[in-house]
Amino acid sequence: MTLFSATRIALHALGRNKLRSALTALGIIIGVGSLIALLSVGHGARAEVEKQVASLGENVIQVSAGSISKSAVKLGLGSSGSLTVEDADAVREEIPDVVAVSPEVKIKTQVVSGNRNWSTEIYGNSTDYFTIRQWRTSLGEIFTEQDVRGATKVAVIGEEAAEQLFGEDEDPIGEIIRIRNVPFKVVGVLQAKGASASGSDQDDGIVVPYTTAIKQLIGKQSGLRRIYVQASSLETLPIVEKKLVNLLRQRHRIEAGSDDDFKVRSQLEIAESATATARAMTILLALIASVSLVVGGIGIMNIMLVSVTERTREIGIRMALGAYPRDIRQQFLVEALTLTCLGGVLGIAAGFGGANVAAAIQHWPSVISIDSILIAFLFSGAVGVFFGFYPARKAAQLDPIEALRYE
Repeated sequence: MTLFSATRIALHALGRNKLRSALTALGIIIGVGSLIALLSVGHGARAEVEKQVASLGENVIQVSAGSISKSAVKLGLGSSGSLTVEDADAVREEIPDVVAVSPEVKIKTQVVSGNRNWSTEIYGNSTDYFTIRQWRTSLGEIFTEQDVRGATKVAVIGEEAAEQLFGEDEDPIGEIIRIRNVPFKVVGVLQAKGASASGSDQDDGIVVPYTTAIKQLIGKQSGLRRIYVQASSLETLPIVEKKLVNLLRQRHRIEAGSDDDFKVRSQLEIAESATATARAMTILLALIASVSLVVGGIGIMNIMLVSVTERTREIGIRMALGAYPRDIRQQFLVEALTLTCLGGVLGIAAGFGGANVAAAIQHWPSVISIDSILIAFLFSGAVGVFFGFYPARKAAQLDPIEALRYE
């Protein structure tokens, strides 16, 4: 029996019990649809995390100050003040393949503009910060190297901070804001970047020259919170990271075997840790959806066993006319596979629709990949073969004489 003949017979057999075939295929449709929909949500979450990590810039290394303890309570990274401006200068001058360095200080305080006020983060950085983060302005310009050297009282504000301090219609360029009663002139508004990989709002902040922040807002006794370093390429990133650690250990006089008083994280490490959760969620969702496919497969086995019982006499007649056991086995296997493949095609369409509806209602990104479609379709076919084999084998092992006598 050819595959074409087996498929034609299978379609004819399924067509004789349309309602039963449709209900049996429904389990596969739900399984494949849920698998594609859940995988698309998982891939969408991963893509969103990768987008947030990419907003940090390219080939970026973050050096954070270490943690100190007060009254047996650890205050977290950045609290030790172990990093200095001189450390940042040394990194820029002594490590090859470093193209940009920005020391950073940070405070959270109330900012006043006219009769408006807003509590936000104030970041002190160099002009390299905007190059490293690949952050452009939507209005105005960033401050200059001359502003950094002269500790000029200028500020570049995020989109959310601009809206809270000036409203949606007012142009903030050239306006004065007061940070801890120190007047700053707004020279630029940054383009929106959304949430970071850690979940914080990158648009709710104000960037000023780090020299100005140290002299006017924080005080010279305070160390840096972080140093941003950009390597020349992805290939040189691990080399720069290793040399960076060695340089800072030498400058901080840390003996061999002692712990660092700083924390170094490359963009590769940040991306890996940020996407690990999304990857685990995708796998979990796929396993949950796979259970639906298995349940649908059990339903197919059940119906195929019923079909074998109902068509026992038909099987006997086929064998009496010269059909081999392998022909009978092939016929029922193709029937089960046809049922699962039809269900798989309809399930793919249902998965597309479900993913788009979920994305529209929950405002959650969804990414439907070719891989997830192929996996779902092949899995549904494998379910048909696996759960259809036993009924097909049972049909092939029937005794022709007993089958002809069956009523």
